[in-house]
Amino acid sequence: MTSATATTAPRAVLFDLDGTLADTAPDLGAALNRLLAAEGMSPQPYSAIRPIASHGARGLIGLGFGVTPQQPGFVDLRNRFLDFYEQHLCEETRLFDGIVPLLEGIVARGWRWGIVTNKPMRFTDPLVAQLVLPSRPGVVVSGDTVGVPKPDPRPMIHAAQQLGVDPAHCIYVGDAERDIEAGRVVGMQTVLASYGYISSNDNPASWGADFTINTPLELLDVLPDYALTSTT
Repeated sequence: MTSATATTAPRAVLFDLDGTLADTAPDLGAALNRLLAAEGMSPQPYSAIRPIASHGARGLIGLGFGVTPQQPGFVDLRNRFLDFYEQHLCEETRLFDGIVPLLEGIVARGWRWGIVTNKPMRFTDPLVAQLVLPSRPGVVVSGDTVGVPKPDPRPMIHAAQQLGVDPAHCIYVGDAERDIEAGRVVGMQTVLASYGYISSNDNPASWGADFTINTPLELLDVLPDYALTSTT
């Protein structure tokens, strides 16, 4: 296939949700602190919550209670945490600054877009419905849509299939190592959202992302480059 043909093939940008498309840490942290209050414990500061927000219930329960999934009591704490979160799902959650014009720019270029997240459908679907998006995603794949979450490649493959786009013609944007790993395995170009939930213990330079962006709008500079260099 010639590069001229390749640049006219359907293309898509897929986003992780928490820490990439939307800033969900305030509501996740509030759920944790409600649970801590119910247990008579002190709240966690937002500065401690934000870097591990994308690790979901496992990471936040570990932060607040020092309990791992293998320990007694974890399941009960997780279930109560998730109930608190569901009751206050989108009170403080907002799209990151620049996401709206970014999505408008993606659509204006004729690209498709979607979401691939490890968040369960129970939370993903109502949250996405409440976000003030300039256009609706062409696909939303949650952590339980295909039975396995990232870094397993199957959610990525499913999203590309639903959009009718070859994975090699997709860009995946995420803020966690599992995002970059899952995208690379299926041949997507990967973009690290450095503005997301990255902790001081992470080493994103070792994750092997093709690009790093410090703000959402920087992604628009990546799209033409990818179209010009892709020849498959």
